[in-house]
Amino acid sequence: MTMGSQRRLLIANRGEIALRIIRTAQESGFHTVAIYPKDDEASLHVRRADEAVRLSGVGPAAYLDIDEITSIAVATNCQMVHPGYGFLSESGSFVRSIEKTGIVFVGPTAEQMELFGNKSAACNYAREKTIPVLGSSATFKSCDEFVKLFENSVPRKPHIIKAVSGGGGRGMRVVRIGDDIRKLWDQAEAEALTAFGDGRLYAEEYCDVARHIEVQVVGDGQGNVTHLWERDCSLQRRHQKLVEITPAPSLDSGLRKKLLDAAVSLATEVQYRGIGTFEFLVDVETSNYFFIEANPRLQVEHTITEEVLGLDLICIQFEIALGRSLENLSLLTPPPIKGTALQLRINAEKMNEDGKISSVGGVVSQFEPSAGPGVRVDTAAHNLYTMHPSFDSLLAKLIIYSHGSDQQKLLTKAGRVLSEFVIDGLPTNRSLISALVKRPEIALGKVTTGFVEENWESLFSASEKLPKKQRTDADEVKESTTTSIPEGLRAAKAPMRGSIISIDVEIGEIVSSGQQLGLLEAMKMHHEIIAIDSGVVSDILSELGDVVDERDHLFYLEPLANETLVAEKRNSIDIEVGRADLEEVIERHDRGLDINRPAARAKRASRNSRMARENIEDLCDEGSFIEYGALAIAAQRKRRSLDDLQANTPADGMIGGFGNINGEHFGDDSRCAVLAYDFTVLAGTQGHNNHKKKDRIFELALEWKTPTVFFTEGGGGRPGDVDTDDLIMSWLDLKTFTSWPKLSGVAPRIAVNSGRCFAGNAVIFGCADITIATQSSNIGLAGPAMIEGGGLGTFTPDDIGPIEVQEANGVVDVVTVDELEATQIARQILGCFQGKIEGWTCSDQRVLRHLIPENRMKVYDVREVIKNIADDDSFIELRRQYGPGLITGFIRVEGRAMGLIANDSKYLGGAIDGDGGEKGGRFLQLCDAYGVPVISLCDTPGFMVGPDSEKTAAVRRGSRLIVAGANLSVPMFTIITRKGYGLGAQAMAGGSLHQPFFSIAWPTAELGPMGLEGAVELGFKKELMAAEEGPERRALYERLVAGLYEKGKAVSVASVFEIDAVIDPKDTRSWLVRGMKMAGSKQRERKSYVDVW
Repeated sequence: MTMGSQRRLLIANRGEIALRIIRTAQESGFHTVAIYPKDDEASLHVRRADEAVRLSGVGPAAYLDIDEITSIAVATNCQMVHPGYGFLSESGSFVRSIEKTGIVFVGPTAEQMELFGNKSAACNYAREKTIPVLGSSATFKSCDEFVKLFENSVPRKPHIIKAVSGGGGRGMRVVRIGDDIRKLWDQAEAEALTAFGDGRLYAEEYCDVARHIEVQVVGDGQGNVTHLWERDCSLQRRHQKLVEITPAPSLDSGLRKKLLDAAVSLATEVQYRGIGTFEFLVDVETSNYFFIEANPRLQVEHTITEEVLGLDLICIQFEIALGRSLENLSLLTPPPIKGTALQLRINAEKMNEDGKISSVGGVVSQFEPSAGPGVRVDTAAHNLYTMHPSFDSLLAKLIIYSHGSDQQKLLTKAGRVLSEFVIDGLPTNRSLISALVKRPEIALGKVTTGFVEENWESLFSASEKLPKKQRTDADEVKESTTTSIPEGLRAAKAPMRGSIISIDVEIGEIVSSGQQLGLLEAMKMHHEIIAIDSGVVSDILSELGDVVDERDHLFYLEPLANETLVAEKRNSIDIEVGRADLEEVIERHDRGLDINRPAARAKRASRNSRMARENIEDLCDEGSFIEYGALAIAAQRKRRSLDDLQANTPADGMIGGFGNINGEHFGDDSRCAVLAYDFTVLAGTQGHNNHKKKDRIFELALEWKTPTVFFTEGGGGRPGDVDTDDLIMSWLDLKTFTSWPKLSGVAPRIAVNSGRCFAGNAVIFGCADITIATQSSNIGLAGPAMIEGGGLGTFTPDDIGPIEVQEANGVVDVVTVDELEATQIARQILGCFQGKIEGWTCSDQRVLRHLIPENRMKVYDVREVIKNIADDDSFIELRRQYGPGLITGFIRVEGRAMGLIANDSKYLGGAIDGDGGEKGGRFLQLCDAYGVPVISLCDTPGFMVGPDSEKTAAVRRGSRLIVAGANLSVPMFTIITRKGYGLGAQAMAGGSLHQPFFSIAWPTAELGPMGLEGAVELGFKKELMAAEEGPERRALYERLVAGLYEKGKAVSVASVFEIDAVIDPKDTRSWLVRGMKMAGSKQRERKSYVDVW
């Protein structure tokens, strides 16, 4: 396949996989660019690439530097980047960084990478698609969370802690009853962080007796996905694969089909692009299978799939990245398997009879790979190759292919090929692999993931008995020589081969026994270099970055006869003494605090406004707020000095983080995300870095289902962030207005505004669940400049969206006098979503008997009814001036929060108009989304009717109340206080009086299909017209109304069980509390429905 002339490809990897990619790329016409750090410059991929660029870092960390690698790809004019496997190969951030420059990433999309590269997310996705998965957790925030999960599991099953990112068996530990959980956690976390730059962990139930089968898939990103059959990876040691074989030996054909179909369906659903692997465990005892993870990249063991299918998977990756479809590649259906193949991983390592494995380094004195038909070796090793201890211990991949299907014959061939493989100079696991391929269980498909550990003693014994030419013992490898120790000194030695990454002492420094002198990195882990004795540092024999051998002398110490000096050294730390690095951090934070910004404080005070930090401090419990991005500044370094930006654009104009609100009532469940635009910084505009901060906090709030309060004062988008001019053109790919709306229905979001709130800030405000604004607010989708620029006229800020407009039209839920009151209301409303409070009081409930007038035609103040039903001072009304005939808000009853809807007879006699129906329907959706039960106080003659009403779209807007009520998953409790007529009354009860958890009435209630007077005038029109006009007709009218009233009064309706009860009004709170207890805290299953307006 010819890709065209001299396309340029950067390979973001090293070692054998970099060489593998280079070969195919060069054969396909690419100019190849390699990367390497200083301590890896001798690697073969550096010489084999057409061009090589040095990285500034050292060790594995250099290959994890997204920004530098992206910059190199741009600087070398590469059109494509291939990640290989490991390092950044599963990083969605790397994909975004590369693609943002216009370079093609050879692999899946960023979204696919983030889905499948996160094992916890991938399992959740598979679960949603009804693919079997083991019981698994979300990503843990701490070890304590896992301990709680493990100790509370019933029955107590083993679990496996796994790194969220990456692969290769790193970051995994099996936890069984009695294990030191925290030690295992720390080991897994450290491994994951070093290998992948991501220490997050999750857990799943551990399947003890299982085969590990993985399915290779390929998708073109255009909707076409096919499988390339399976591989058996069950032969592992400590979750790291040793031998892979395809096809999987003795795998039931029906089970094989299920695995292949499951993998293809998972990939097809997301229109997967590129090469990927879906991994499963198969329970040997039940044949049940479970999806465990996906690898959205090339696998180490891709080689054996290539051998049995005659394909070059890397070439296919290139073709798909260039836009070719599976149809173009003749891969719409899986190609047939021809033969069988296995891969053996030869690692540089020491083994002992206890199963302990340790890393080794050194020089390969002789390297003669096997050869012949059906033999392939993928390696970066060669004669005099130096094994770098900081990188993976994989020395070579030995791939053996056989044309037939006899896998025992294949294993016999593998043993012979291994015996011809010569590696001298350092110990390897070759003898173990030789012993393994002799086991008959492999060809029979009877090995599980625990086979090596379970049979270690016999395998190790067999490996020791192999002919000398087939093994390399540690004893045969020359140990590194060291110079003799100078007389009178003691040596601190290297605990193993590795590279020096830290030197923590100076010559002449007094050190105590056990003190850390430095750090050595080996196998991606950090190991302490320890002083064996107390003494004075006499000499330091290594420098940072040096690769040293085990037992090399690194420090010389002169023993101290006077132990008093050592004791003084141990106690010499002065905790009052500052450090320069810490002082810089403290100073940077202090510059952004209000106390150091007197001019800004004075300006806010002159406007009777508070500082953004004052609002946050008032909102959050004392000392609970932790700030994210406090050191961020505006992206304007091209036009302003760093000192100016630090002084005048602290936090880039938006403070954000997490704190506790109402913690005195709700403890740890009071956590909340809190953000506040700072109007004293560039008018509270939305800058590049504060957008990143918002997105970061929104993503965390989504992941942890955390409520959010946002102070939104500000002027919208900021055009002056010139640092991004060359990277951002339209900025319409910004995620803020996706990540903020995605929180809808996940956790409550409250927006609070005071002052100007225009453009993007107004959208943040408008997307919130609850909106609170002070009387000084102006809120609009554009400020004066944008309006004038659009040719729509010239206005002052005060002309745009003043509070009297935004309150009347329903944009603002609650209007307050100032920011102090707004913050208090925000705390109170948030509390309604947080739970029950103690210490409530209420009025004498007998007063409820007297609040409904005896004259059924007389209006009354329903808010007095609400306040007396509710706990004292708990009623918070929303959108009072919009749709005033239907009151909405929150109350508490015996400390329990409830949403409330109520008809107000003072407006349209309580009839429900279009505004009221829309307002009520939206409020019910809010309560339903966040699990708040609803009380409905019904006193309505029905829906508002007439020509003028129909002009307001009342048919559909009013119907919102019915649709939302009928689909509630939370309990509704309807109380008819007086009138309950027609469709309006049904709307106040979710569409039917038998829809709520209970529908009860006060003695003053009257019910019917329509109002009594209207029913008489419509139903008895002939009789009334027949009566003489005057007293006779009026008397007949009144008798007919009285008859209908008698039929429709509460006790009559209750007698035919159209309502559940008629109660003494003083018992209303008791009914509500008992109703909530009986309904319980669990919501009914929420169903999707289509809003009617």
